[in-house]
Amino acid sequence: MQFFLIHPLLFLHLIIIVFLLSHSQPILAQNPAACNSTCGSLTVKYPFGTGYGCGSPAFFPYVTCDQASDQLLLTTHTGSYPITSISYSTSTLTITPPSMSTCTSMKPSFSNLGLDWAGPFQLGPSIFLLLSCYPPTSSLTFKGSPVCDPSSSHLCASIYTCPSVVNLGLPLFPPANTCCVYAPANLNPKGELDLRALKCGAYVSVVAFGNYPTDPARWEYGVELKYDHGNMDIYDTATACDACERSEGVCGYTPPSNQFICVCKNGVNTSTDCRSYYFGSWSSASIITQSLGQFTVDYWPASASVLVSGKAQEELYNVGIKTKATIAVPWHL
Repeated sequence: MQFFLIHPLLFLHLIIIVFLLSHSQPILAQNPAACNSTCGSLTVKYPFGTGYGCGSPAFFPYVTCDQASDQLLLTTHTGSYPITSISYSTSTLTITPPSMSTCTSMKPSFSNLGLDWAGPFQLGPSIFLLLSCYPPTSSLTFKGSPVCDPSSSHLCASIYTCPSVVNLGLPLFPPANTCCVYAPANLNPKGELDLRALKCGAYVSVVAFGNYPTDPARWEYGVELKYDHGNMDIYDTATACDACERSEGVCGYTPPSNQFICVCKNGVNTSTDCRSYYFGSWSSASIITQSLGQFTVDYWPASASVLVSGKAQEELYNVGIKTKATIAVPWHL
């Protein structure tokens, strides 16, 4: 048997760790396999996650993957909305509220579209068309200012060519003064688009017109939202998550401390990235992360990996060991 010379202070720390491990429970509240890099047809990357402990804690429980429908959802105080697209380069996403009308499917809207003021989402540049409003829409105001944009009234004439307007109780080709182009849209103090207060019965939201500004059958419908996570994460994890995702891992966090972890395909949780654990006989190891006061310990049957902080960090540095280093030792010391 080989023996290693270990500084007494380090040996004492390892003895304490082994003792605490035998009396501790994992801090992870879920199976790491619940963190996925896709949901339906969408790629899910930081800051979003598919569930609790995945992505950024600032975006949970707003964005989750519904397992039954395999659909990524945005949930606010007014309901859950399917997410149809995400642009990570522009920090925007598009939702399709169930109460929103389109050219092929118009319906009265009985629920308000709403966002949580404390959440990371804001209305983007979508153009809202308010339909079946009490005429004339030129009288509509919000906080004393006119709501409708008369320079875009041609959009009302276009949307009212859709045969499904009859579902709103309107005749075919209804008068345009019952429609309002609401752009940019504003939410009320509750964070809602309140159609009743605006005396309208339905709404359409257009993300893009393409090359067909007068053909509503070809418009791209949805509500575009902007998101911001710059000041919402407890820790600056964007760089760490990028490295994790480049190593084919999924970015996550460990409740309740919300410290960064990288969830790898083989069920391993690491504090760095998946490449650090894809080597030798350790590639199939199962690592359990636990919080032990001043220590965060990753361990498996054959060896121990110790990440140190605080006073323990300073003490190990004094004996010639770099802080936050990985220390592999025989488990049967």
